[in-house]
Amino acid sequence: MSLSEQEEQRRKAREEIIDLGIDPYPSETFQVNTFSNDIKNNFDEKKKNFQDVVLAGRLMSRRIMGSASFAEIQDSKGKIQLYVRRDDICEGDDKTLYNTIFKKKLDLGDIIGISGFVFKTQMGEVSIHVKELKVLSKSVRPLPVVKETIDESGESKKHDVFSNTELKYRRRYIDLIVNPESRDIFIKRALIVNEIRSILNENNFLEVETPILQPIYGGAAAKPFKTYHNTLDIPLYLRIANELYLKRLIVGGFDGVFEFAKDFRNEGMSRFHNPEFTQCEFYVAYKDYIWMMDFVEDMFKRIVKKINNDSTSIQFGDNKIDFGKKWKRLTMYEAIEKYAGVDVSELDEESIRKVCKDLKIKVDKTMGRGKLIDEIFGEKCEPNLIQPTYITDYPLEMSPLAKKHRTKDGLVERFELICNGKEICNAFSEINDPLDQRKRFEDQVKLGKRGDEEAMVLDEDYLIALEYGMPPTAGIGIGIDRLTMLFTNSESIQDVLFFPQMKPEQS
Repeated sequence: MSLSEQEEQRRKAREEIIDLGIDPYPSETFQVNTFSNDIKNNFDEKKKNFQDVVLAGRLMSRRIMGSASFAEIQDSKGKIQLYVRRDDICEGDDKTLYNTIFKKKLDLGDIIGISGFVFKTQMGEVSIHVKELKVLSKSVRPLPVVKETIDESGESKKHDVFSNTELKYRRRYIDLIVNPESRDIFIKRALIVNEIRSILNENNFLEVETPILQPIYGGAAAKPFKTYHNTLDIPLYLRIANELYLKRLIVGGFDGVFEFAKDFRNEGMSRFHNPEFTQCEFYVAYKDYIWMMDFVEDMFKRIVKKINNDSTSIQFGDNKIDFGKKWKRLTMYEAIEKYAGVDVSELDEESIRKVCKDLKIKVDKTMGRGKLIDEIFGEKCEPNLIQPTYITDYPLEMSPLAKKHRTKDGLVERFELICNGKEICNAFSEINDPLDQRKRFEDQVKLGKRGDEEAMVLDEDYLIALEYGMPPTAGIGIGIDRLTMLFTNSESIQDVLFFPQMKPEQS
């Protein structure tokens, strides 16, 4: 292994610390009792609180000034300044801890533990006067050093930022250390998930788990990953959705179920697609898609307020998106007529294929009527839908799991929420007629024979479940990754995944 000069120096410092009888990787618990942001937000100089604090974190900067120095430590909540005096952290005549360890053998990125009391410097900065210092982990690889300066106008500018996107995704641990805005994205993601879970729990939904390895993939139009089980001697598939299993539980008697599911689709990768992604799907008996639209609108308003200081508006790029106003609702045919300038509601497959050609939309011979309409919508309509908009009442051919519309022939009771030009969630009044569902599956099998790799397969066990009777049911799938992108102003799905899928790194 070829080492840089800095890496060699750090390894040498590690050995020298050990030679001094200090373990740079101690085993015992180091019990912290507060965090940097707690101190900075709550310190009261008059009350002299925080007089016995214990913190741990990374050494991020250091200014050596003889027998006393300033440094900066970063814990999981932020950064805080340290004031370190030789005579405070060293016992008696032995000044090794300060003169040798702190001044010469510690490096930026090393993890230390400190205890002391909080005060304000003459410059008014809340700081910790260190009374004890302990090495907790020696870093033998240097961090990228992000420097911050203030220009003439008083604006803060960062230099040497760790901003190479490929390296950020491959070395997420570095990104999280040196880029606090990346850490904030993932904190918000956790808040989003927790708020959805809280809302569903408050409404008496049961959180469940369903199989990831499935003998028959289903619940969505997608190409699966395939694997093999040696003992059972059968092929298995990574799930593309958990819909059909959750609806089996509705058949079994639960009134509402939900799952945060890792799903897998063996398709292209882009700023909006990762082969492994997270969905929250939930299903509720005795409801329909109209009820679901109202429920989701209220849910999203609450989530936005939770992560956005009680505001219902967010900024995404140049767009200010307001979730507080009543959301628009357009049928799919209305949207296509409005944005593509053509009424496709009465056209057959060949006529729609000609429309696609006229609109210069790429299609292929495997696509049926539903997929052709979906291509028109995706190309001509979605980019125009910035404010939250429900697209409703899809053509039957596009929706093999959605119930036929109660008043409009050839349509189904389905909606998608489109926001900032992207689909965020997809919902139906679910089919509970087993004979209708069988016919829809059979139509999908025919599309598969035409070469459509995303066509659904026929799930006989699911049909048997429906034959025992499923109550009227509303169901939805919410893409957690895309929702997080939207709510954190993130341009790429890779920005909201800790460890996105990447091509193998070239040496």
